[in-house]
Amino acid sequence: MHHLPGNFTRANFSKIFKRCLTTATVDNGKRLAAWKAVDDLILPQQHRVIGLGSGSTIEHALQRIASRQELRSLIYVSTSFQTRQLILQNKLKLGTLEECPNGVDLTIDGADEVDQDLSAIKGGGGCLFQERLVAQASQDFYLIADERKKSTSLGTKYTRGIPVEVIPMALSSIQRILMTMHPEGSIQLRMANPSDKAGPVVTDNGNLLLDCQVGPLGDTAAAVYQDIKRLTGVVEVGLFCGMAKKAYFGNNDGTVDIWTKH
Repeated sequence: MHHLPGNFTRANFSKIFKRCLTTATVDNGKRLAAWKAVDDLILPQQHRVIGLGSGSTIEHALQRIASRQELRSLIYVSTSFQTRQLILQNKLKLGTLEECPNGVDLTIDGADEVDQDLSAIKGGGGCLFQERLVAQASQDFYLIADERKKSTSLGTKYTRGIPVEVIPMALSSIQRILMTMHPEGSIQLRMANPSDKAGPVVTDNGNLLLDCQVGPLGDTAAAVYQDIKRLTGVVEVGLFCGMAKKAYFGNNDGTVDIWTKH
């Protein structure tokens, strides 16, 4: 008879096993979407400058890019310190928007939630300003994610809220205005993990993040974006509407769904 070590019970072991299995399944979904997008979209005969977003799904995209010799000669523009380091670690060519006056051929980026119109909540990793900057400089913009990010209405799957980057001196006034605009919602300053840093999360730009839970957005996402973005002190809003051309989703069954902009 086998005994579980220490304080483990069969119920605890089962929970841990299921959690590990779920994590592995989700990670495989991210990998499937990333690899399929890289193989479908990046054409070395046609493309010279590629934008790369931020987050765990982009790590898989970079692994695929680095494994294909014909893609190593292209220039890659990062949207975060994390992505910049990954580009350099994989010995790929790092570029900036300033060095690419003709813009970016295409950008591949992750998402926290995507609806059927390809509107997305982005910025859960805190890089929303750079992500939009590179996306708007791109001829084409594509999203990659695992199947959990599929949504019929933004705000129903990613319940942390819409990320809003604000300059520090505007924090209290913007928070108050947003609470007035959305009295039924929740506007919270994003705090760092205490084991990593005391206090709030600070973006690569030295700004702060508000997570705005305002409920399901339905067809109001673009209007909500405009209402928040017009406020002085708001640097960027994590709603990307009317930008993506396609979205790739890696499924648990090993397939990839591709949603196309109508």
